[in-house]
Amino acid sequence: MKAVNYTPNPQRPQLARAIRRLERDVLRMGALVEQSFRLSHQALFARNLTAAEELPRLDKKIDRFYRQIESDCTAIMTLQTPTAPDLRCLSAFMQLVRDLERIGDYAKDLAEIAIKIFPYAPHTSLPEIEAMSLHAQAMLATSLKALGDFDEASGRRLKHLDDTVDDAYDRVYQTLAQQRDVPGVVEPIILLALAIRCLERMADHATNIGQRVAYIVTGQRS
Repeated sequence: MKAVNYTPNPQRPQLARAIRRLERDVLRMGALVEQSFRLSHQALFARNLTAAEELPRLDKKIDRFYRQIESDCTAIMTLQTPTAPDLRCLSAFMQLVRDLERIGDYAKDLAEIAIKIFPYAPHTSLPEIEAMSLHAQAMLATSLKALGDFDEASGRRLKHLDDTVDDAYDRVYQTLAQQRDVPGVVEPIILLALAIRCLERMADHATNIGQRVAYIVTGQRS
């Protein structure tokens, strides 16, 4: 089957350039979100609190990109009368930067969890949670690659990749919920339950980005 892709309208060069600039900004924002996710991973699984301290600074940069991209999309829609496919692209950009912003927020939450859980001994579920985090990071990278290529097939593939994270979430949650005779305080159990929820939602937002790429290309929502 021939790959389906999207290209900004070449008959409107000024509009096409504006959309390409927006795409570059979205991908720059995505790179910051990927960095935030990696740092939160280091903080939680390598117990690297220096990495955790970087997250608030990165989160501010991500938020600035988010506001600027939304503003630029609105200006283009208002002033340049985009065609239907280009308007679809702009509206999808506005939605997917919200997904990116939320992933950045969850990365910051994971860093805060890492700081709180640091005094406690590592839990036996950590290796499976770490694998869950690595899979979610790979999903984010795949979604951004799909965006960079305007690749509908890669965008839709995220929905299937998300099943792995959902299954891991269910397994770990049951392990944590059914744990008996917990020595000492239950705070680390609660923190890990919050951590897997963050990771599950991060994977969901990566899936959303993939679905929005497919919508840009085909105009169909799934």
